[in-house]
Amino acid sequence: MRNSLETNLGIFVVIVVIAAWAVIETLGGVDLFHRGYHVGAQFDTVQELKVGDSVKMAGVEVGRVEAISLDETNNKVNVTMKLHPDAIVRTDSKAVIKFTGLMGENFVSIGFGTPSAPPAVEGALLETEEQPDLNAVMAKLDKATSGIENLTKSFTPDTINNLLGPLTDFMKQNSSHIGGAISNIENITAQVASGQGTVGKLIYDQSFYDSAMSTVTNLQDTVTQVKQVVNGVSAGQGTLGKLVTDETLYNSTTASMTNLNQILLKINQGQGTVGKLVNDQEFYKNAKLSLQKLDKATDSLEDTGPLSVIGTMLSAVGL
Repeated sequence: MRNSLETNLGIFVVIVVIAAWAVIETLGGVDLFHRGYHVGAQFDTVQELKVGDSVKMAGVEVGRVEAISLDETNNKVNVTMKLHPDAIVRTDSKAVIKFTGLMGENFVSIGFGTPSAPPAVEGALLETEEQPDLNAVMAKLDKATSGIENLTKSFTPDTINNLLGPLTDFMKQNSSHIGGAISNIENITAQVASGQGTVGKLIYDQSFYDSAMSTVTNLQDTVTQVKQVVNGVSAGQGTLGKLVTDETLYNSTTASMTNLNQILLKINQGQGTVGKLVNDQEFYKNAKLSLQKLDKATDSLEDTGPLSVIGTMLSAVGL
């Protein structure tokens, strides 16, 4: 009897231990029976995050929150997470606290990081990103709804009448003109739809369409011809093509420019007849003196009468 009672009591204790372990695992308690490594992160606020909440990567659970503590030195909240052994977190992975819904639980989401970064080791401190506080968002939403409510309250019948009254009066006073304008618009659109008028012909006239197509075709032909000319010039065909691509013409032009440069250089240095005419100072003085004598001779001829001029010419001839 005693052995049976002790056996039943032992079985009951084992069952209680197994049930307690299952409850802890189901409720997301601390992973006391799993291996893994620890990483940390510092947040400005944990937004109702609790010990035992999930740690996820791309929506897949990779660990649990093991501890949360205040760091009064840095005015931060330290969050220690225990990750599964096969969870690869990079040193540049970033942690952010998210929530699954407006009434759901919070969890820590860790990014993949860059593949080239080394894996995080035991005790590594991850970078963090702060999410907007749900309470602050709700407060701003409440202010926005209050503002909309106050705005709608301000639209009383008198306010609406003051806003729409001038427009209503304008519509009443000009109802006939507005009706006529609408009628004219209907007539114009009807004429356009039936192909009448300039706009209607532009839209529905087949000859205009044919003319436009002919113009486009001619333009395409012109573009083709221009393209052929350009290709011919590039290939060295024709006068322009030879001028552009002929190496002999280029060499002749270069030689001519070289000869012209040499001639100008000799003229500048005073060589040759043209060079002396340009640069010889004595020639300049003689030319100036000759011009002065010629000027005096013309002056003396103007002072002498016609007979004196004839006599002078006859004496010069020897008569």
